[in-house]
Amino acid sequence: MKIPKKILIIEDEKSLARALELKLTHAGFKTKVVLNGEDAMQIIGKESFALILLDLIMPKMDGFTLLAMLKVKKIKTPVLVLSNLSQDEDEKRAKEFGAKEFFIKSNTPIATIVLRVIELLK
Repeated sequence: MKIPKKILIIEDEKSLARALELKLTHAGFKTKVVLNGEDAMQIIGKESFALILLDLIMPKMDGFTLLAMLKVKKIKTPVLVLSNLSQDEDEKRAKEFGAKEFFIKSNTPIATIVLRVIELLK
């Protein structure tokens, strides 16, 4: 049996985090949800993940800070950013910090995100 790939969902909007968790689990992935960047950094230090889904605006530590910390710690896990920040500068900044993709939550159906995750982790 194939071991499912683990995805870390870092999202403070509980309903969205739960929806992503359900869809990704249904697609055959193992998921872990954390609601802020600080808790996420602690988990990333202890466990490895195939992919990280990251919100930018969160309590305790924002997504940009988390991306910067991943870079400093040389953690190479691919990151997909999910944000309501729709400015080009935000997308550019996230990508400069190493984010693979940038999705604007309000414009992106969860199914689209799940399909992209499947493509990336095949």
